[in-house]
Amino acid sequence: MQKFTTVSSVAAPLPESSIDTDVIFPARFLLLPDKKGLGAQLFHERRHKTGDGPAFVLDRPPYDGAQILVAGAAFGTGSSREQAVWALADFGIRCVIAESFGEIFFANCFKNGILPIVLTGPDHAAVLAEAEAARPIEVDLERCEIGMADGAVIGFEVDAHRRRSLLNGLDEIGMILTDDAAEIAAFEERQRQLRPWLHLGPDKLAHFADLGEEIS
Repeated sequence: MQKFTTVSSVAAPLPESSIDTDVIFPARFLLLPDKKGLGAQLFHERRHKTGDGPAFVLDRPPYDGAQILVAGAAFGTGSSREQAVWALADFGIRCVIAESFGEIFFANCFKNGILPIVLTGPDHAAVLAEAEAARPIEVDLERCEIGMADGAVIGFEVDAHRRRSLLNGLDEIGMILTDDAAEIAAFEERQRQLRPWLHLGPDKLAHFADLGEEIS
């Protein structure tokens, strides 16, 4: 998983509430087998609509290269599909700032290298104003601060365990292997002593493979 320390970018403004995961990543694309390339289907109905009207925000410069998205309340509600987060990450979004999130979507962000930040009231309004003015902002996870172009700073809160996982680029498995390496090694050693037949070396595995070929 990609580490997250600081991200500096214009923020794409999407000041709508209740944008669910089917809007973010439509259900008909769930059969796509790989995470890579899912960004092409991100907000598919918005980005591939026909007729007149302005292009969707992520298709317009400078927001087509944005690494930060600023949305309204209840972002990522609905289906629990993790592909919604995968598509955002594949597009290049590293941080989503919203007034509130769907619970499962929020958790999935941390598992895939995206930082979800909850801001409300004047703080959210200030960040949205920077986004609409296309002024770059900096999200600093080490300091838990958002820096504005004029020097103003807005603080945010993030769970300490999740913050550590993002700073170190560790998903849940990576955290277990890092935090519990000694216990895992001790368990494996006990297993070797108690059940040695479960820990055959490459030479013995090759021997049994040869026996199998002879029998067949």
